[in-house]
Amino acid sequence: MTAPLVVVGDVLLDIDVVGSSSRLCPDAPVPVVEQAEERPRPGGAGLAALLAAAGGREVVLVTALADDDPGRLLRAMLERHMEVAALHLHGGTPCKLRIRSGGHSVARLDAGDGQALDGPVGPRVAEAIAGAGAVLVSDYGRGVSRHRAVRSLLGELPPSVPVVWDPHPRGEPPVPGVRLLTPNEEEAARLAAADGADITGFGLPAAGRRGRHLGRSWGIDGVAITLGAEGALLCDGSEAPFLAPARPARGDSCGAGDSFAAEVVGALADGADLPAAVTEGVDRASEFVRAGAAAAVAAQLAETGTARLVPERGEDAWDVVERTRRAGGTVVATGGSFDLLHAGHVSLLQQARRLGDCLIVCVDSDASVRRRKGPSRPVTPAADRVRVLEALSDVDAALVFDDDTPVPLLERLRPDLWVKGADHAGAALPEAETIRAHNGEVILLPLLEGRSTTRLLTTTKGNAS
Repeated sequence: MTAPLVVVGDVLLDIDVVGSSSRLCPDAPVPVVEQAEERPRPGGAGLAALLAAAGGREVVLVTALADDDPGRLLRAMLERHMEVAALHLHGGTPCKLRIRSGGHSVARLDAGDGQALDGPVGPRVAEAIAGAGAVLVSDYGRGVSRHRAVRSLLGELPPSVPVVWDPHPRGEPPVPGVRLLTPNEEEAARLAAADGADITGFGLPAAGRRGRHLGRSWGIDGVAITLGAEGALLCDGSEAPFLAPARPARGDSCGAGDSFAAEVVGALADGADLPAAVTEGVDRASEFVRAGAAAAVAAQLAETGTARLVPERGEDAWDVVERTRRAGGTVVATGGSFDLLHAGHVSLLQQARRLGDCLIVCVDSDASVRRRKGPSRPVTPAADRVRVLEALSDVDAALVFDDDTPVPLLERLRPDLWVKGADHAGAALPEAETIRAHNGEVILLPLLEGRSTTRLLTTTKGNAS
């Protein structure tokens, strides 16, 4: 796409106040958050625009900004990554302050009543929308999508320009010609009810009925209802809706909807059809949650000022560990040779990943495997074993070690949890002392009975003879 991606919508200032808590306040049953650090970041349409820019796209953000301290801070952060074409925001900049400890929100304070009111838009706003290669409307109910001149400009776009509309219950109905509507499950229910539809129930059946109703009522090609951990359900006029399932992802989901919408509009701009674009959006949102979600964005902006806000494919294990810790997450690690990956391995890795926010696999080198298992092993070289492991959705990264034990590697890695199979119960683990010395813990998990590489090789040899 040579023409820029234009994001139209309401920008908020999100501030994470991050600290640690180990005691309650003496005058009230609330935690005392100590050593607190403020981490400001753009929210709303600002986050969606940043995530689009993080993918290397040229982005223009059409929004409304107030001339107050939060508004000036937002402009400074956003203009590092994109052009900002701003209307005037009447009133104070909307701010959401989250107090966080241990990776969880303790409280949230909202301030700012700013609204974008009708009036002249200025030539740059008009030029930006008219010259868009694709448009994402990120409606947060603060008036940008209600602005009559903005709506008129959006309505004049040719059909070749895909428009994705991410709605808000307090926002406006989409303009004619929108390619895709992207409400979450709660928003879809509220929008359908406000439109007069009496659709009860929950889950996929109800989401499908609401999606079809909104598509027919508003004349939209597609409605993709995001369903959190289940993925997204696309209703596009086909006989049956299309479900794009999400990959497992634990952690804070704040901003996942913006990540989904930003990826979808980019995919449509590149020529993808609706099912392919929705699938890409779900995959990117899963990665975003696994990376620490919106809370991780602030740290990267503050530390680097770069637009790389979500993990790139090919990110190494140390990057994964660093961003997980920066977001207050839990680092889980496990180890082994993983020679001829089998169902027992997969079960262990799935269980391990559910215990934290990233999973690092420590893999024996070829020489290490030979020392322990004999000259005929490994069957598969280390590079191939790592490639197979990292292709699994539950594995964030893998590291190869050449020592007889993973202790030297764990001295550097310092995981919060070190996971082994229950077959090690009662056995001395040389790495346990290292793990606990760095305030970690060793966890044993159940195994699938009868699964092992040695047994698999023995069975294969028996069949061959």
